[in-house]
Amino acid sequence: MLTDRFERVHDYLRISLTDTCNLRCVYCMPDEKIKCMPSSQLMTVDEIDQLGRIFVNNGVRKIRLTGGEPLARKDAGEIIERLSTYPVELTMTTNGVLADQYLDLFLKVGIRSLNVSLDTLNPESFFALTKRDHWHKVWRNIHLMLESGLHVKTNTVVMKGVNEQEIVDFVALTKDLPIHVRFIEFMPFQGNLWEHAQVFPASQMLELIGEKFSFIKLLDAKNDTAKKFKVLNHEGTFAIISTMSSHFCAGCNRMRLTADGKMKNCLFSRSEVDLLGALRSGQEIEPLIQLCLDQKEKALGGQFLQDYEKIDASLLQNRSMIAIGG
Repeated sequence: MLTDRFERVHDYLRISLTDTCNLRCVYCMPDEKIKCMPSSQLMTVDEIDQLGRIFVNNGVRKIRLTGGEPLARKDAGEIIERLSTYPVELTMTTNGVLADQYLDLFLKVGIRSLNVSLDTLNPESFFALTKRDHWHKVWRNIHLMLESGLHVKTNTVVMKGVNEQEIVDFVALTKDLPIHVRFIEFMPFQGNLWEHAQVFPASQMLELIGEKFSFIKLLDAKNDTAKKFKVLNHEGTFAIISTMSSHFCAGCNRMRLTADGKMKNCLFSRSEVDLLGALRSGQEIEPLIQLCLDQKEKALGGQFLQDYEKIDASLLQNRSMIAIGG
């Protein structure tokens, strides 16, 4: 069992497969000419398998594959098959562009739930946000996944002045579709030009939704990051991830592996532990995992207080979101 100094049990591992992506979302990878890491720096299939096995042997019960776009990696299928042999809940966060090519594999290996990043229901806005004309493909793939019986959650990063007016439209999707829409407060990372004025907090989201719909609060599990709700008589649900206005760090059970094999104990942590370098040099990995957890701060990587309006994003020490993994 992996625990930190605040007695939080960590049994959920997020593995980034790549720092490349086929979209250029403004809050994640705004620089069109961003330089990605050379393949020699990335974990190989075998190395991902070896590190994954170590984490599972130490109590990990859930693994989420992320990126970049994880399906943009040519050997993503082999990685999925390898990790599916472990006694874990295996899932993925994807932008959905390539999901149709892997649907049969998802069903074959037992993946039953996928998170799909989708920040707008408008094709023109999608192009403005991602610099790519893929909205119709993503939307078709979401329906294809739903028709195949997959549990689909959409992740929408809400930015004031950009897409907050679409919140009600996303909730309306849950009337006839068994879809689970999730709204994420805009978070600061290196290079994403974050400003506190762009945060549209959870309280305002609920106020906006309440003007249109009557909804109830659903029960949240101990380690949930999303606060779940359901509009009466709707097939699906909606949820809010309120990282900036009301963090959920007390119940955190998450660890992260970047595509180059660095372990992060928090999305906002300054420090990283090089597990890949240690693996390649024959060092013991378990003590390094515990070392990383021992360094974990009580909340928000120790980088800022709960009052997001006082954050100076230029002082944060972290990678860009594309380099951390979603």
